Amino acid sequence: MTVHFVGAGPGAPDLITVRGLRLLQTAKVVMYAGALVPDELLAEVPADARRVDTQHLDLVEIVAEYEAAHAAGHDVVRLHSGDLSLYSAVAEQARRLEALGIDYDLCPGVPAYAAASAALGLELTVPEVNQSVVLTRLSRQASKMPPRETLANLGSAGALIVLHLATHLVDDVVAELEPNYGLDCPAAVVFQASQPEQLILRGTLGDIAQQVKDAGLKRSAVIMVGRSLAAEGFRDSHLYSCDRDRSLG
Repeated sequence: MTVHFVGAGPGAPDLITVRGLRLLQTAKVVMYAGALVPDELLAEVPADARRVDTQHLDLVEIVAEYEAAHAAGHDVVRLHSGDLSLYSAVAEQARRLEALGIDYDLCPGVPAYAAASAALGLELTVPEVNQSVVLTRLSRQASKMPPRETLANLGSAGALIVLHLATHLVDDVVAELEPNYGLDCPAAVVFQASQPEQLILRGTLGDIAQQVKDAGLKRSAVIMVGRSLAAEGFRDSHLYSCDRDRSLG
């Protein structure tokens, strides 16, 4: 028996991976957060599979479901929104599965920042403008950030900043990034990227907070700040350059 953690993607049901969909279609037990997983994906679950909505379950109750499936010899598909590598709470589940001797594996999903980038129609890494992307969040009411992982420290290099779970703290985002980026720095917010309710806000660090408030956004959005969001006149990449040594592939 194996617990398959599957990234369901950013919201659009057709952005799950082929591997994830196949696992879902053959599962004996499917566990998911009802508020975050689209009904179209749940329609792919076999009719005789056990469905467990974990929206109101705590970690102890979730692990108990794994143990019950293990005792019955049934594989589990554990659907998480977005991608498993970011803010998915997979680590704490995996730690307990290891202690119980239950096998598990991870199937990646399309992350929210990638869906937001696609919605904006932009490559986030532009030659000689931004070549690094920092994925982060703010602590506040959530678990604490490591002491050195402040926006002031992370933004000191001027890399493109992508903030998850921070829309309701947009004023704090602006205040902490302004010293390194300036209020004229391009900024964007993408709400529910890839979903029917998708909303895109574009502006600068100086006006993006007011745009967020005017739109009434408090969750389910990604904030991006960096020069590559509005880059113009940049040089072509070396990848397809006529001067590139093509013997290197």
